[in-house]
Amino acid sequence: MKRRHMLGAAGLLFGTRHAVAQEEWPSRPVTILVPFAPGSSSDIIGRAVAQGMQQSLGKPVVAENRPGATGEVGARAVIRSAPDGHMLMHAPISTWAINVALRPNLAYDPVTQLTRITQTVRTPNVLVVHPGQVPAKSLPELLDWLKANGDKAAYSTSGIGSSDHLTMEMFKQATGTTAAHVPYAGGAPATTDLIAGNVQLSFQNLGSIAPQIRDGRVRPIIITSDARNPLLPEVPTAEESGLHDFVVYSWQGFGGPAGMPAPLVTRIHAAAVAALRVPQTEARLRENGFEVVGSSPEEFAAFQQAEISRWKRVVTQGGITAD
Repeated sequence: MKRRHMLGAAGLLFGTRHAVAQEEWPSRPVTILVPFAPGSSSDIIGRAVAQGMQQSLGKPVVAENRPGATGEVGARAVIRSAPDGHMLMHAPISTWAINVALRPNLAYDPVTQLTRITQTVRTPNVLVVHPGQVPAKSLPELLDWLKANGDKAAYSTSGIGSSDHLTMEMFKQATGTTAAHVPYAGGAPATTDLIAGNVQLSFQNLGSIAPQIRDGRVRPIIITSDARNPLLPEVPTAEESGLHDFVVYSWQGFGGPAGMPAPLVTRIHAAAVAALRVPQTEARLRENGFEVVGSSPEEFAAFQQAEISRWKRVVTQGGITAD
């Protein structure tokens, strides 16, 4: 009886300490690790979340960049941290999903080794062409041009395994067209070479390509969102243009190491989504082509699994490798 009493008291003490630890979060500065370089979209949005959370929590919340291996370096650092909510991660689709599809020897598992808190934002891709080299002004016209010129056509991307790369590969598979892949170290040089006429077409994120479209430097063909976007209301969706089941978004997600207690996840989720929903922040993101999502942890987890499956199919069918 005495032993059972001691064990019961110990359990109550542990439970009390656990509850107090959660109530006190954050008890020290919170780090939002961004596994990409400063100035990247993940960094910009991660810092917006950090700023909003700091204002609401009244405690320091800082964004820290730790780039390398398409997010793997940063993700592994988060995985090794304590699941107490003081080390979190904001990262793009590549870190959360595409790496799994593209790299069979990936040294981390974003499904089992990370806690999914919320999908933060999403942005569609826009298929654009060089107006002087590609006469097409609609998807049917582009498909005709590609079928006649596919052996000479090339498309630029922000890198192997990027959202724009796999979106083009998915497009080629869906339309039976061909074009050579020319990867670059980011969306800016990929767009620069498209404008220069060194490649003929590209899928690029809405926010980054909209200014070039407005200036007439590139011509838009379709947008991969489920509805037309207010930034480019004249650009039809893939569905409107006859390409069905082709809704694609480049997205970002927020999470932490595996093993975070559910009440703590709930509190962090509320703080992060509130930071994204600050009117000035949401308006600024919208102006740059981003739509705030703010999904629940359960919704984010289900969405992540669906994205991994989707891009695995594209990678397998296309015989795409990370090299």
